[in-house]
Amino acid sequence: MTEPKEIADHLEQVEDGLFHWRIHNSGIGGNVSSSQALVRDADCVFVDPVRLEDDLLATLPAPRAVALTARCHQRAAWRYRREFGAEVWLPEDAEAADEEPDDRYAEGDVLPGGLLVMRTTGPEWPHYSFLLDGDPGVLFCSDLVMRPDSKELRFVPFEFHEDPAAWTRHSVERLLDLPFDIVCLAHGEPLTDDPKAELRALLEQT
Repeated sequence: MTEPKEIADHLEQVEDGLFHWRIHNSGIGGNVSSSQALVRDADCVFVDPVRLEDDLLATLPAPRAVALTARCHQRAAWRYRREFGAEVWLPEDAEAADEEPDDRYAEGDVLPGGLLVMRTTGPEWPHYSFLLDGDPGVLFCSDLVMRPDSKELRFVPFEFHEDPAAWTRHSVERLLDLPFDIVCLAHGEPLTDDPKAELRALLEQT
């Protein structure tokens, strides 16, 4: 996957130590591609990063790691490895990426920043989400659900999922058992106001 040509020109602070930026990605029909940075004691991890304007990037600590929830979210990972020496983490069962990652992970691993890896199938088998334990707890959710242009939560279109009936709904149902207060999406703005209620409502509607 090539890096999107768009560059994010706005950086939002979601919570202390949690930042979000996004683009309208022409590579996926102008839909939103979202990215997050987790900062803990000057230690910074990027999750599925698209490119961020340099002056905004300079307001964050240099990333020491880039955690990719799936191969299709390589985005600007390799750029930030070249610029900052950040280690790129990719699922161990993902197909070959544009470049060889520094590390690969499996379900149950803990990545830099304290991110616990969970398999969340739907789009494909090697798709993962990350859980950050804490107060608040944060879930970095891959391509199960989306929130385009601040609108209501919806499933990522099922035509882009390998087996939505067997995998996607089950993955979302499993998320409800996890301890989180914020959901950061791969496609859309974070959910900060009772995200579990929004997920339940989505399941009930579809």
